[in-house]
Amino acid sequence: MDINKKLHLISLGCNKNLIDSEVMLGRLKSYALTDNANEADVLIVNTCGFIGAAKEESLRTIFSLHEQRKKDSLLVVSGCLSERYKEQLIKELPEVDIFTGVGDYDHIDDIVEERKSRFSKETYLINGEERIITGSNTHAYIKISEGCNQKCSFCAIPSFKGRLKSRGIESIAKEVENLTRQGIWDFSFISQDSSSYLRDKKIDDGLILLIDAVEKIEGVKSARILYLYPATTSNALISRIIASDIFHNYFDMPIQHIDDNMLKRMKRGADSKRIKEQLNLMRSAPNSFVRTSFIAGHPKESGEEFEHLLSFAEEFEFDRVNIFAYSDEEGTAAFDMDEKISKKILNARIKKLEKAVHESITNRLKMQIGKKVTLVIEGESGEHELLLGARKVECIGEIDGEVLINESEVSGLKTGDTVEALITELAGDRLIATVTKLI
Repeated sequence: MDINKKLHLISLGCNKNLIDSEVMLGRLKSYALTDNANEADVLIVNTCGFIGAAKEESLRTIFSLHEQRKKDSLLVVSGCLSERYKEQLIKELPEVDIFTGVGDYDHIDDIVEERKSRFSKETYLINGEERIITGSNTHAYIKISEGCNQKCSFCAIPSFKGRLKSRGIESIAKEVENLTRQGIWDFSFISQDSSSYLRDKKIDDGLILLIDAVEKIEGVKSARILYLYPATTSNALISRIIASDIFHNYFDMPIQHIDDNMLKRMKRGADSKRIKEQLNLMRSAPNSFVRTSFIAGHPKESGEEFEHLLSFAEEFEFDRVNIFAYSDEEGTAAFDMDEKISKKILNARIKKLEKAVHESITNRLKMQIGKKVTLVIEGESGEHELLLGARKVECIGEIDGEVLINESEVSGLKTGDTVEALITELAGDRLIATVTKLI
């Protein structure tokens, strides 16, 4: 490959996608990266195909890059949307030069060189391949498995990502060790259903074994686990996280609903009693941070069932909540259900949930005023050039909210510094802090 050629890559969707995009960057490291699509020789969109809004964003991005691209450049579409709708997209998108799905991220250099679409039967799972970490010089995501064995009524992911396939602990540990040598010390372990890790190898609570291994790796100072599934998260796992000196009391468990009838329709595998038991155990941990997601408007969701979810959203006071409007996805059990919720009712329910969640999150943020916290400096804030942006060390800045630093008793702060800071006020949904010392 010509070292003078330029690459423009856009990664859409979740951070699991980001990891695959970073593998592609590693395979194409001979290309110079550019933020300008109109000067790139190769343009790649790593798409998301989870729900309607994500699919629309992927298509808009593809068309936008095609309009900007220069003559003789290559437009490559990879990822979930491409995998899920490959026949249709190849037929209907002549703008795209190369299609590839979710199985060939580690062969993207060959695909580009051959200028030929490729779809492998197996979903790709990183296993020691070089990655170019993006977005941070202190933090990296680590994918621990691919695919999913759950049968949630609303989710199409297993249909194109396949069944659960876990990485070995040695493979994960080796990747973490390599990244610590690059100066990375903070890690987020992620998969579609992290609490099922190693169940495909007949091992329950595999995450406990992973925590044991990660805690032994020199250079790891901070870690968290994303995407716990209620039906596969044990009390022993929650307790092990709480007992860890490395893993934060950071609990990301998408519950989707709390009404028992809806949980059964959604095929979630855990009832409201079990979910509340788990959440209360998580909340009991010192300095716990609990995030979740809700789905409103699933077929047959009655007004009473929705109000049950709304009341719980108000009562529990989560630290962060993602709210999704039900998306009717072909190939799912819910797609064939009758009693679909009208768009008018769905929008009204979303607004009510958003209001309740906003009040909940605001109350949780207000509780932090006057407290001293540990922050990681992430650079100049997008809010104002005179403010620094930071994240609480236990959180992930891009998904859990930025902390703004407007004063500092320490001079010369730089990106990646870890500091002690005093939370002084709440401005909208942003905490304001004064740095008191460098750690």
